[in-house]
Amino acid sequence: MKFLGLAFRAGRLALMRFGAGWMFALLTFNFNRIAIHELGAIALVVTSLIGLHHFLSFFQVIWGRFADRHPLFGYRRSPYILISSLVASLVFLALPSVAIGLGDRSPLAMLAAAGLLFVFGIAMAANGTSSNSLVAEVTTPKERGGVIAVVWTFVILSGIVSAGVAKSIMPEYSPERMQFLYNLTPAVVMTAAVLGLIGMERRISREEHQALMAEPRLETAPMNTLRLGIQLMRTNSQVRGFFAFVLLSIMGIFLQDAILEVFGAEVFNMTVAETTSFQQMWGGGVLLGMLGMGILSMFLPLSKKLIASIGGLSIAFGLGGLAVSSFTLQQGLIVPALFVMGIGTGLFNVGALSMMMEMTVDGFVGLYMGLWGMAQGLGNGFANIFSGGLHTGLIESNLLSPATAYTLIFGLEALVMVVAIGVLRSISVQRFKGLTTQDLGRTLALDTAGD
Repeated sequence: MKFLGLAFRAGRLALMRFGAGWMFALLTFNFNRIAIHELGAIALVVTSLIGLHHFLSFFQVIWGRFADRHPLFGYRRSPYILISSLVASLVFLALPSVAIGLGDRSPLAMLAAAGLLFVFGIAMAANGTSSNSLVAEVTTPKERGGVIAVVWTFVILSGIVSAGVAKSIMPEYSPERMQFLYNLTPAVVMTAAVLGLIGMERRISREEHQALMAEPRLETAPMNTLRLGIQLMRTNSQVRGFFAFVLLSIMGIFLQDAILEVFGAEVFNMTVAETTSFQQMWGGGVLLGMLGMGILSMFLPLSKKLIASIGGLSIAFGLGGLAVSSFTLQQGLIVPALFVMGIGTGLFNVGALSMMMEMTVDGFVGLYMGLWGMAQGLGNGFANIFSGGLHTGLIESNLLSPATAYTLIFGLEALVMVVAIGVLRSISVQRFKGLTTQDLGRTLALDTAGD
């Protein structure tokens, strides 16, 4: 009975994140390919715009600590998740028209895209840190690995579902079909969020709220909250090292994300429907890796660091397969390489996300989850800019052939992933726990004195 209750709770938390997976998938497997390949937009511009919202991830630190102290209607997470989900999903209604403008190299379209994705970034910063904080607060350390596996299974599944829907609605590009596809987003996102959140979070009492407001008041100023996070990285090597690991590993995973479908089109002349299948191939591997490791972690005391390390090295191996595919022009290697990458990503997610939720301190969960979320966002943002920059600098400039350029890009990505795993070796949850609430109090005092 207890297991069924946990499974139901995990399923609800997973449904809450379904919309986020849907939105990110549309941006990275559909919008990027259509804008760059079908409409002829500059790759660096498109990938930088897609990555723009990731650079707003520092808002996760602000949102996380703000929500810790300022509940709405007695709830610290659910209202922020619902509001941010609605705002982010409405952005998608305008993106098909923006893509056409980017293809026409319109400065107005670039400004519109930047504005829309700026709003999207702030909304997803609030959504990400609130969602992660809710998962951390309603699960125990023993449950967390399995719950995270289920949650991320749904995130990946939503990407697979969106790819299937996109293939059905738009096997070949047309403005009308793209608009219809993107119009579905608000309904999908909000339905999943509401069904996942109803009754999930406990409403805090007036006394508990007063206790929250009695905590040190430095965080009431948003920029002070951000400075606090930076100060923690300066004074604690474990915080600094884990931040670096998260940033590098996300770059290692997602450097190919914004140009993978373009790779299929440019090197192998694959259609929109064929490259859309990349998301399903990779996602299937992620599901297998996460479900298998999630089940094992619920019954076996597996090291989260070991799980993340094995996953990261598997990702590097899969990226090596993509590099070989591009260099030798063997299209048949793409599917197994993506599947290995997917399995590695699934293992990595279980291990790394479990570590993220353990690398927190009671009373400051939102602050730390925001800090790790900021590292994720920066990693994604740099990955998008570097991938677009490499595409524009190596391929659009005619410096290298597409096959040679993609070989170098995938090889570089594999190297970044290996470096990230090397950084992880120096991280210890036990040593991190040495940063107690008392240590945070001293950091707050030092920061206040500096003001």
